[in-house]
Amino acid sequence: MSGQIIEGVYVGWDRIRESFSLDPAVSHLNHGSFGAVPIGVQRAQQRLRDEMEANPLRFFTQGLVDRIAHTRRHLAGFLGTDPDGSALVGNTTTGVAVVLQSLGLQPGDEVLSTDHGYGAVSLAIQRECRRTGAVSRVLPIPLAATDEQIVQTVRAGLRPGRTRLLVVDQLTSATARLFPAAAIVGVAREHGVPVLVDAAHAPGMLPTPVTSIGADFWVGNLHKWGYAPRGTALLAVTAPWRDRIEPLVVSWEQDAGFPARLEWQATLDYTSWLAAPAGLFTLRSLGVDRVREHNAALAAYGQRVVGDALGVPPAQLPDPGGPAVALRIIPLPAGMATTIDAARALQTRIGERLAAEVAVMSWNGRGWLRLTGQVYNAADEYERLAVRLPALLAQR
Repeated sequence: MSGQIIEGVYVGWDRIRESFSLDPAVSHLNHGSFGAVPIGVQRAQQRLRDEMEANPLRFFTQGLVDRIAHTRRHLAGFLGTDPDGSALVGNTTTGVAVVLQSLGLQPGDEVLSTDHGYGAVSLAIQRECRRTGAVSRVLPIPLAATDEQIVQTVRAGLRPGRTRLLVVDQLTSATARLFPAAAIVGVAREHGVPVLVDAAHAPGMLPTPVTSIGADFWVGNLHKWGYAPRGTALLAVTAPWRDRIEPLVVSWEQDAGFPARLEWQATLDYTSWLAAPAGLFTLRSLGVDRVREHNAALAAYGQRVVGDALGVPPAQLPDPGGPAVALRIIPLPAGMATTIDAARALQTRIGERLAAEVAVMSWNGRGWLRLTGQVYNAADEYERLAVRLPALLAQR
């Protein structure tokens, strides 16, 4: 696994890609959507599935709750949060739904978020507000806003006594922007407003311990940058709220309280959770800091070469707001991918015609290409995309 640094990017990792099942004929430049599970982690999960299928009754009834708790302690330790104040959930949007329905919203209450929020989270907020009579209010924040401007916008948008929850991203999905989450939480606390931090991309990518953010609720996926099997996320809840957290579906551990009442969902396939420590083992084996540095540098390189190919001046390439961010976005030509449907269609076309999996986002009426960096990527994959993409876009 040795390598050297050239322009901030680790090279000499050619064989790392062999640790993944990815199609070698495709450039996988969108790790941020669904991740990629290393082969060793896949095998660990398969061994757990084999154990489950060899004797389902024994697997589910003899010690599974304790095994889940042990896994939670392992993951919480890595993320820097209290294991007893955390619960395993299927993904970030599930954790968001749990928090929303546990608040007891009423008519006249409001849930405050920003226009950088993840689409499914926004839909969850809207649904809960429709169900309860509460109101969803969205704060517009310019893409180039400084951390101070973001904090000031949030401060001005809070309505103490009416704002029952503030939902902010730690790292946004559509705009690849690192938000000053800890500072935002501090401002909200001054006004008595609880905060839910959507940290879908944080575990494994960002080094910030959960406790240092101080949010009332924090939820992040480990199946993106933590190499865990899909369907693995952790919801952290501060002590005053734990007794109020209710699962979306009641099962046999309901009377055990938080977190067991949230984690136990009867015949759920728990093998993804139980195999998650193998993902963190992989990350640690590669070197956590080295992987983070490599991924961020490679994403920045991809943004530069593709941006240059599309005629985007360097000054117009959005800054993610932090050195560890392995997501980068590039503006697409005006009028392209201005709707979600158009963005999805273009993403599919790029995948089929250029053999490159990327993310195409529509945000505030503008189309954006999102690239990621991961250990299985190489600089020439971004270079090939840069050479071929302009011609494809010209065919619209």
